[in-house]
Amino acid sequence: MYGTLLFFHILGATIWTGGHIVLSVVILPKVLREKSPEQLLNFESVYEKIGMPALIIQVITGFLLASRMLPDTGGWFDFSNPLTHALALKFILLALTAGFAIDARLRVIPNLSEKNLSVMAWHIWPVTILSILFVFAGVSFRTGWLY
Repeated sequence: MYGTLLFFHILGATIWTGGHIVLSVVILPKVLREKSPEQLLNFESVYEKIGMPALIIQVITGFLLASRMLPDTGGWFDFSNPLTHALALKFILLALTAGFAIDARLRVIPNLSEKNLSVMAWHIWPVTILSILFVFAGVSFRTGWLY
């Protein structure tokens, strides 16, 4: 069971992080240069079909993996345990990602135009960095980088 959970967790991370890197490095510069909210919306509509399920899979498998490592959820916040450092970072990154996503979905995307593309960029760049930090935190469970 552990291997299956880890496989789907890593697969979700690959899709989520890879998609955001492509968005930040390839799509967004062109969108900003050409002032084309349509190109951004087109990418988002296609990527969202695989990106959001990938994120949901990551969240579900992440909680299941955490509960296998630390079955007592009270232990998830016991900072005397080194595993909790990486776990806490993942929770913080998840909260920040959710905050950016909710703000983008409710405030920015409904009003997206040539004039406020930079506002959307300031949502995309941090979420991309957060997704890379998610990978770092995940790898740290094996490497001990955060212990």
